[in-house]
Amino acid sequence: MANAAVAPAAHRYLPILDWAPGYQTDWLLPDVLAGLALWAVMVPEGMAYAGIVGVPPIMGLYTIVPALIAYAVLGTSRQLVVGPDTATGLISAVTVGAIASQGTAEYNTLTSTLAMLIGFFFLLFGIMRMGWVASFIPTPVMRGFIEGLVYVTIIGQVPHLLGISGGSGNFFTKLWHVLQHLPEVSAAPVITGVLSLGAMLLLRHLAPKVPAALVVMAAATIVIGLLGGEATGVRVAGHLPSGLPHLTLPNLEISTLRELVPGALAIVLVGYAEALGAAKAAALQSGGKIDPNQELVAHGPANILSGIFGGFLVVGSLSKTSVATAAGARSQIANLVAAAFSFLTLIFLTPLFRNMPQPALAAIVIAAMLHLTKPRYLLNLLARNRWAFANTVIVIAGELTLGVLQGIALGVVLSLVTLIYLTSHPKGAELGQLPGAEAYRDVKHHPEAATFPGLLIWRIGGNLFFASIGHVSSALKASLAARPDVKRVLLDCDSVDFIDVSAGDELLGLIKELQEAGIAVAFVRVRDSVHDEMRRAEIETAVGRANFFERTTDGVRAWQQRSSSEAELKS
Repeated sequence: MANAAVAPAAHRYLPILDWAPGYQTDWLLPDVLAGLALWAVMVPEGMAYAGIVGVPPIMGLYTIVPALIAYAVLGTSRQLVVGPDTATGLISAVTVGAIASQGTAEYNTLTSTLAMLIGFFFLLFGIMRMGWVASFIPTPVMRGFIEGLVYVTIIGQVPHLLGISGGSGNFFTKLWHVLQHLPEVSAAPVITGVLSLGAMLLLRHLAPKVPAALVVMAAATIVIGLLGGEATGVRVAGHLPSGLPHLTLPNLEISTLRELVPGALAIVLVGYAEALGAAKAAALQSGGKIDPNQELVAHGPANILSGIFGGFLVVGSLSKTSVATAAGARSQIANLVAAAFSFLTLIFLTPLFRNMPQPALAAIVIAAMLHLTKPRYLLNLLARNRWAFANTVIVIAGELTLGVLQGIALGVVLSLVTLIYLTSHPKGAELGQLPGAEAYRDVKHHPEAATFPGLLIWRIGGNLFFASIGHVSSALKASLAARPDVKRVLLDCDSVDFIDVSAGDELLGLIKELQEAGIAVAFVRVRDSVHDEMRRAEIETAVGRANFFERTTDGVRAWQQRSSSEAELKS
């Protein structure tokens, strides 16, 4: 009995037990080739993205291996790739930078501590089955966050690209700092950075399947090395330690953890939304099912182990997943192959990166950010929905002026405010019957829809609760004011999934007010749960059980029969 209970739990939390037994031998070659493609992308990007996080390049390599292995065992996506990320990496830098100075041992330790804290939250939320949290960031807000992040990240990398000192503050402060220090620019770093950036963009355009980051980094490193390394005036990576990383003990001081928590939660929210989107995109292309809650669980150990081994945070990446998919990856074996080659790189190949120029790393980051920006989406959004466009612009402006964390918080607040507004302002409408059909539509959108003398068919348009009932009541009264002939209101409740106590009480008061004005009320298409609540609120008693109809047509016919009977009596 115990074994029978343990087996489903093991398969639930260890998805590798589901796909590994069914692994097909003809998948091995495509997976190995995809793994090599991933390795060629992740090694240079991992070291480049370390610059975004604000840590030494070697920590990028420490990050890759444990994260890939952990997700391969625990993740539900066949092709999702977890690794260093630009968006969440900048949040990490901002969060840790508020406590310690970049370039210090304390900063590096806190960065790894933050990764472990992020992993803890991922794991906790996964166990609590809170996979729905990603839905609180709508696409326009997420797009605005990414667009703002592109500009903030690029301006942060420009000093490295040009070989000048970096600045602090918001986007405009950093921009002004760059402009002020342009006279200090020397030729060697600029040539290295600009040529590297141009090569990255050109390769992506002409040969998208070529690992541009690896080619550019290798070429720049070889050239700078042949010319004398730092003697050229270009800042290089210098000595990178080989071998296994030393285990990192987290900083568990309560005051420190308290300062890291807001950034960790922001990274979990943003990172999970990005990862889940990437996993779903991969599943649509190659099949498979995604368990949102297990994805949270999988990101937990991936980050905890990355932090323990001296790395920084990781999330599922759409760009790296696209590389794996395009290279023909069939399963997480591709990730394990990439992890194996990254491990060998860490053990044997780090001396090759001694002359790796900082401007080339900055060029890799800037090229990645330019690849993320989508100005055409913003123009399309403006044409589709000005309110959504305004939200996006506000988020971008918040990031550029207030900061990255503040921009995220602003985006989440805007999302919640929008949600509250929409749910509390259901779009009620007067309905009319389409010619020759038992279909009833909004008369504003369908002028051909016929209305009935003395009868107002009114769709409530959403759920009834304390925040929406006032708007529903006002909208209904406005429709009645435009139809002084109305003697009966037929309320269409098809869009009402629940009604709370406050709404029930106010609806009963509205019904009695209308009845005193000589207007009868009836209901149509009421769900059973809503009908039960109406019964408890004495609404059924007020209107009569006979005035609840299954179909709109039934309610219309009942009114017509009543009108005919009253006309006959009068005659």
